[in-house]
Amino acid sequence: MNLQDWIGRSETVDDIATATPYAAMSATLDWPAPLAGQRPPKGTPLPYLWHWMYFLPMYAQSEIGADGHAKRGSFLPPVPLPRRMWAGSDFTFHQPLRLGDSLRRKSTIMDVKEKSGRTGNLIFVKVRHEISRNSEGHPALTEHHNIVYRDAPKPDDVVPAPTAAPTAFAWERHIVPDDVLLFRYSALTFNGHRIHYDRKYVTEVEGYPGLIVHGPLIATLLMDLLRSNKPDAVVRHFEFKAVRPTFDIHPFSVHGEPSADGKTVRLWGRDHEGFLTMDATATLA
Repeated sequence: MNLQDWIGRSETVDDIATATPYAAMSATLDWPAPLAGQRPPKGTPLPYLWHWMYFLPMYAQSEIGADGHAKRGSFLPPVPLPRRMWAGSDFTFHQPLRLGDSLRRKSTIMDVKEKSGRTGNLIFVKVRHEISRNSEGHPALTEHHNIVYRDAPKPDDVVPAPTAAPTAFAWERHIVPDDVLLFRYSALTFNGHRIHYDRKYVTEVEGYPGLIVHGPLIATLLMDLLRSNKPDAVVRHFEFKAVRPTFDIHPFSVHGEPSADGKTVRLWGRDHEGFLTMDATATLA
């Protein structure tokens, strides 16, 4: 098995940006009334990162692996390491996606790298997603998605030292995660990964202390923080990196600090101990 053979593989999926997922996400993010749960009309711009509610992974139940993801070796390479995490993504927003749009996503595996870290072997897979709208040839959104696979935990693992989150910020929101929030986001993105809803699995098999808050959910909360404080902002580029897992056993918070020139906004997640969990930057038009 040569994982490098998967570089260049691609798949194309079509979908339609319908209003019901939009309404469900606005309710899940606890938008204020009367916005929460409302189905807006066709032509309404899709908020940043809400494209993750479309192109859902419709694998048959018989094709699902032990961790709740699809068995490896079809589109994604058959990585033998058991733990899988969303390490980060970067996005270029060329034009808005709108409700009612016919969408097409072309996904291509760009790179597969094997490394050795302080906690064992690591394999990084980089996937490029290009989303176009209404049969237009050029992408409306380009995303590079970084996935990391790692070994199962060992008793003598060296835990990386945490990084303190910034203490100065302009915006802040506190989140109390629970099973329902994580379930709703998993349902909206058709994400069967058991680390987000199966407490027995995540603690006894993967060795974590609690359910893991989805990295994409935290990134969505960061962009929603930007939307609520700068509702007219046009984002051209956004990138985030997962720094430290966030668990549902404690509250966490998201923060934002615009640059002095107003061209960028730094956004980050912070856990209950004050450590950085996600680091992100939005570049504005």
